[in-house]
This record gives sequence, structure tokens and C-alpha cells, in this order.
Amino acid sequence: MKYSYKLSDAIHILAYLAIFSDGDRSSKAIAASIEANPSVVRALMADLKRAGLIESRPGAADPTLSREPGKINLLQVYQALAINHDLLHVDPKTNPACPVGANIQQSLDEVYAKVQQAAETQLAETSLAEVVEGIRTRAKLTD
Repeated sequence: MKYSYKLSDAIHILAYLAIFSDGDRSSKAIAASIEANPSVVRALMADLKRAGLIESRPGAADPTLSREPGKINLLQVYQALAINHDLLHVDPKTNPACPVGANIQQSLDEVYAKVQQAAETQLAETSLAEVVEGIRTRAKLTD
């Protein structure tokens, strides 16, 4: 099973822009913080820009948040990403001749839909400002 870190990295980018609003905001600097390739950062920033969460100008390494961190929720970030937005996935290859194999997908689809809704509700209720505050507190950073 392969994990995607796109959501985590996208939130990382936004938090970095909020915390280092007067610092080096180049994709290279952000990539160093994430420990990723700058091209990965640029691709995620393109998603965030398309969603209206960040603003940037061609040729300038100075992206900024499009609004205050308290007005960006994590569901908006999640929805901005070019990913499969289902958190959980049912194995589509099960034995239809077996009572379990024939019915597991529909049963799990119902459960997974509830989990998806709960996760999205929690993401919508969590602002980028809360994440930034947690980082500032743990890193003992001040404004």
C-alpha cells in the first residue's frame, strides 16, 4: 500500500507561507522544509493557486496566502489537491461465489462513506490558523 503525503505537504506549504511571510518563500526553501523536490512543491502550489488559496506571480519566488489562515480550512486544502478524495478504498476483487466476497464491498462502502463524511466534517472545522498556532507553540515561535 502506498501512502500519499500530498495533503500533509500542502498544509505544510500553507503553514510555511503563514509563518515565514517575510522570509524566503521560494519552492527551494519550502522543499528544504518538507524534504522534497522543489518540483513537488511547485505542483502542489499550482493546485493551491487554482483553488484560490495562494497567490503568486510568474517569475517571482514570493507566494502568499490569499487570505488569513483563520479563513482557510483544511477541507478546502484537501479539495484543492489533484488526488483521489476517498480516504478508504474497498478491494474490488473479491470472490462473488462466497457470501462474504459477494457482499463485502457494499457493506464496507456504507461504513467508509460515514468515515469519509466524518473526516471531511473535521477538516472543515479545522483552520490553517490552528495548525500554525500548534507549530508556533511547539517551536516556541512568536509572531
